[in-house]
Amino acid sequence: MNANYETLLLLSPELGSEGSKEVIDMLAGIIQRDGGQVDKNDDWGIKELAYPVRKLTRGHYIRLEYSLAPDKVSELERNIRNADGIYKFLTVKLEPKTESKEN
Repeated sequence: MNANYETLLLLSPELGSEGSKEVIDMLAGIIQRDGGQVDKNDDWGIKELAYPVRKLTRGHYIRLEYSLAPDKVSELERNIRNADGIYKFLTVKLEPKTESKEN
């Protein structure tokens, strides 16, 4: 059974919009290949960093929300670590969505 996850990526601003799209497409392909589904893809744009990362003071933020089998997340993270242009990332497991009942 798939669980819901969110991954926040910090990309090099030097990738540009085409490079960022290629990274997102690559990760979406890996998620779909492993039986998952990308639910949301938010591009937060280029922002100033609180501290330099690899001597850069700006970074391109991308947020992915997806469902994937828990045993496949480590493989996705391995691919993220090996990808060019991704400087940092954070993956968290989201709580299951529940429907609220109003009386």
